[in-house]
Amino acid sequence: MSEQQVRMVVLSTDNLDESIEFYAETLGFALKFRDGAHYAALDGGSITLALATAIDHPLPGKVAVGIKTEDVDGAAAAMEENGGAIVKAPYDDAHERRAVVYDNQGNGLVFYKPLGR
Repeated sequence: MSEQQVRMVVLSTDNLDESIEFYAETLGFALKFRDGAHYAALDGGSITLALATAIDHPLPGKVAVGIKTEDVDGAAAAMEENGGAIVKAPYDDAHERRAVVYDNQGNGLVFYKPLGR
């Protein structure tokens, strides 16, 4: 099994409340948690469907795939070494280590590892 796991898809929204309601009513996705008016995580089964406004979206206006990994720095470097690009170099936020990258075709990826705090 790969060290990397696709665990999340991040969609852009201009209205978090409307998007939460849409996915809850249309697909029955339950709200896992919400961070103010800018970010929400919905239970999509084995993958989290994240909804984010431009304030919290890693690549506003685009779909981003969240990949959980033990080595955020190494995964970001490997993308760059193989024709991708680093959009935001590895950094720690309040909850996780994260890097935002493009693959060699311009698709957005977010590598992340929860911080053990």
